[in-house]
Amino acid sequence: MYNGAMDEPPANWTILALETSCDETAAAVIRGGREIVSSVVASQMHLHERYGGVVPELASREHITSIAPVINDALAPLARGWDEIDAIACTYGPGLASALLTGVNAAKGLAWARGKPLVGVNHLEGHIYATWLIPEGTQPDLPPPFPLVALVVSGGHTALVLLRDHGDYQLLGQTRDDAAGEAFDKAARIMGLGYPGGPQVQQWAARATANDLRVPRAWLSDSYDFSFSGVKTHVLQEVERRRAMHVEPAKSLAELDPQATASLAAAFQNSIIDVLTQKTVAAAEAYDARCIVLAGGVAANGPLRELLIRRAPVPVRYPPITLCTDNAAMIGAAAFYRYVEGLQHDWSLSVVPNLRLVPHTRPYRRGDERQPPANRP
Repeated sequence: MYNGAMDEPPANWTILALETSCDETAAAVIRGGREIVSSVVASQMHLHERYGGVVPELASREHITSIAPVINDALAPLARGWDEIDAIACTYGPGLASALLTGVNAAKGLAWARGKPLVGVNHLEGHIYATWLIPEGTQPDLPPPFPLVALVVSGGHTALVLLRDHGDYQLLGQTRDDAAGEAFDKAARIMGLGYPGGPQVQQWAARATANDLRVPRAWLSDSYDFSFSGVKTHVLQEVERRRAMHVEPAKSLAELDPQATASLAAAFQNSIIDVLTQKTVAAAEAYDARCIVLAGGVAANGPLRELLIRRAPVPVRYPPITLCTDNAAMIGAAAFYRYVEGLQHDWSLSVVPNLRLVPHTRPYRRGDERQPPANRP
């Protein structure tokens, strides 16, 4: 099993992947890096909705109770069960430390008990590789061509990444404060729209009948970095100003003035997606990208997709909405290409809450003098 990197990905190589970086407990079985045999996600949204955001302690407890049933459900479609699994993968960062621990420890335990290789995956890398997956009911398409520029936008992350090949990353830019998804959540809470913020802002923005508001953009013209805290602050000031005009200022703006709320939501959304798309297009042109990949939870935003496609000089690829939010299928896809390169982790794998997306490090390469952990008989 440990005889060097494979030249060609075996079509039937099958990975059980786990994802517990935030508030979704997920497991999936991925074959050949692209085929989704199963993908199971246990959502915690009902637990965190009342707080307007994820509560780490609640998320951790829910992961512990959900991980075993989710794994069993993911394995259910396999006629030969564990005999069809060739490796175990998991997210080990970035994310909430206590949440990540559940997935990493479960993966290590299963890999040790079943005698399977263990592959740790960067959560952001997983989002990128969601685009490699073949959605159920669709015809297989060629994977995204290299070099490509990936825009990863989610609740905790916003990053522009250049991929020259599998595992060959260059971080071009990232957020200096709030991530795009975080800004959506905060702005929605300020306006009284509900949680999660991204879908709520998009729905309210679609109701706007006038385009008379403009929210400022932080261009940071000296780099590909992003900044969205100022946009959020502008929304807060605008909401406070409008609420002060009413006799019941304790109510949310959505309750007091739905039309003004819709206009503000549209202006806010336009500000975010304007900056995201312009910087992504500029990076694609500067690095001669053959393709743009849009990934992460905010990639589900319809206006963002439409504007990026309209502005991009090259094809834009993005996964279906079900694969934009956190899931284990994307982790299995990324793990497949890591393992094919000869990358694997030993039992010292631990969580890294602030893990950065960098070119692949090699805990060891199969065939090197340093041997992988011995499998149990």
